[in-house]
Amino acid sequence: MALGFFAFAATDTLAKLLTENFHPLQIVWVRTLGLFLGVCVLIGIKGTTILITPKGGLQIVRGVLAVGSASLFIIALKFVPLANAIAVSFVAPFIVTIFGALLLKEPVGLRRWLAVIVGFIGMLIVIRPGLAVFHPAIFLVVFAAVFFAARQLVSRWLSGIDPIVTTIAYTSIVTFLLTSLTLPFVWLTPSDANTLLIMLALATLSAIGEVLIISALDIAQSVVLAPMHYTLILWGTLYGYFVFNELPDQWTLIGCSIIVLSGLYTIYREHRLSHRS
Repeated sequence: MALGFFAFAATDTLAKLLTENFHPLQIVWVRTLGLFLGVCVLIGIKGTTILITPKGGLQIVRGVLAVGSASLFIIALKFVPLANAIAVSFVAPFIVTIFGALLLKEPVGLRRWLAVIVGFIGMLIVIRPGLAVFHPAIFLVVFAAVFFAARQLVSRWLSGIDPIVTTIAYTSIVTFLLTSLTLPFVWLTPSDANTLLIMLALATLSAIGEVLIISALDIAQSVVLAPMHYTLILWGTLYGYFVFNELPDQWTLIGCSIIVLSGLYTIYREHRLSHRS
């Protein structure tokens, strides 16, 4: 799981590099290309049985949400530091908690609601609206987190119905096809070998990250692995410094720490409640 998020942080870095010259939808297309080719190979080996599902509509919705989340995040990366974007994206688990309470009628106690509120306070510290460091593009990360949370909610509906490989296959195919439809309008041919190498690395690392995380979820419980998500901020900070010469300021670090601690507490409470039930 940790290696998977290390790979994802690398793909975010490469995506930010590409935003200087390429449209976000083309970058999302490149990002999903590696996994799509892997899914095609898997279908060739195991057959189309992995695509059999009684919830095809939900699988397509999940793919659409994946396109929206990735596109908004990559657009934001063009304007905001990598570590800040990653820190704000950590509000996604809190949004999942809100969606779960409102739509799935999941019980959420006072302490978890307080953790959600504190997490959003941490987000506001990172964003700091109204101050000179604020860039409105950071709200695109918030919307990306909403799309991601909705995607996680769909995943909960699909859990126990479809195997993980079916869900990943549908998400990959839908994402690839939707972004492919936009390519005639946004395509820009890479002009040099270095750009092609960056795109190849982006597609490869994205596929590797997905495979690593899926493998981890097959081995261990998600509640044990979930804290590894927060290693993204470590890698994002390092990549941001070495590649873009960006370092988060003290307020970003404080806000991020608040978000992480609130998120870890939320994971702990969910584990306690699921263990009791």
